Amino acid sequence: MRLEDIYSPIKKELRDVELLLKRSLNNSGYKSISRISSYLLDSKGKRLRPALVILSAKAAQQSSSLDEKAMISLATAVEFVHIASLIHDDVIDHATTRHNKPSINEKYGEDVSIAAGDYLYSQAFELIANCGNLDILSCLAQATRLMCEGQLVQVCERDNLDLLKSSYIIFVKKKTAALFAASCQAGAILAEPRLIYKDLLAEFGMNFGIAFQMVDDCMDLVGRQKDLGKEPGADLKMGELTLPVLNLISQTRNKEKILALIRQQGSSVALKELRKKFINSPAALKTKEDILVYIRRAKQKLDRLGDSAFKESLLSLTDFVIERVKI
Repeated sequence: MRLEDIYSPIKKELRDVELLLKRSLNNSGYKSISRISSYLLDSKGKRLRPALVILSAKAAQQSSSLDEKAMISLATAVEFVHIASLIHDDVIDHATTRHNKPSINEKYGEDVSIAAGDYLYSQAFELIANCGNLDILSCLAQATRLMCEGQLVQVCERDNLDLLKSSYIIFVKKKTAALFAASCQAGAILAEPRLIYKDLLAEFGMNFGIAFQMVDDCMDLVGRQKDLGKEPGADLKMGELTLPVLNLISQTRNKEKILALIRQQGSSVALKELRKKFINSPAALKTKEDILVYIRRAKQKLDRLGDSAFKESLLSLTDFVIERVKI
């Protein structure tokens, strides 16, 4: 299953998002900002969040009165928030690669990276404000606060080998899933003034986002660098316990040996050993089952939506996420 096929009903709208991303970043008049902006946009991601805004708006649309211009601005804004968060994450994690090329902090330094992330956040909220809808502004402001809160708490909990799985889920909800939920919710608010589908689509986005991050965390342990676009084992290197490792700890008889491997942060030998133990243990199946719980919940939230190509694309995105799990 390819994203291009899933995105086919909104191909034009996503092209408009790309154009607005470029236009917004190139209107400063400063060559230095344009150079950094070009580097950022050359490293194109999946554009999941803007796609969710557009698909949710189209799926929830009750009349022909959808403000397409505001929708594109909103979709572009959530991508700016996402890119800004990645830039700051890479600084915090001392990451050197992103999308199989040097990260912004590796290429331009941490000072430029922090300033660039701040700049993108400001671009995002200018676009959101231009939509002229306080409910949308509140929705995305809250999501951004939760993202920052989740990141801060996760950093504070690094090297905590007693981390609970429930705490991990809270981190994921805030750091990642909150923006997915807000993308879907904001799209629904824009499209449907009576707000029938607002909470429904927000819950879809939350469950989808949790599953997406669980898959990402799983791939960080078992994936290859060329597929990830960055060095595997980054979470372990920074002392962050994620779902596959937490499941491995709980599913193994020799916990002390697993904990000893985890303590060897940055060791490629320890990473290979943990990967091998995870794949050959019940933890692999348990992790996939955990992900499927949230995939099913996400799909169920769409039952009340009317049938459309946009609803089908949302459902297909959940299948795309689970297909990334290579265990």
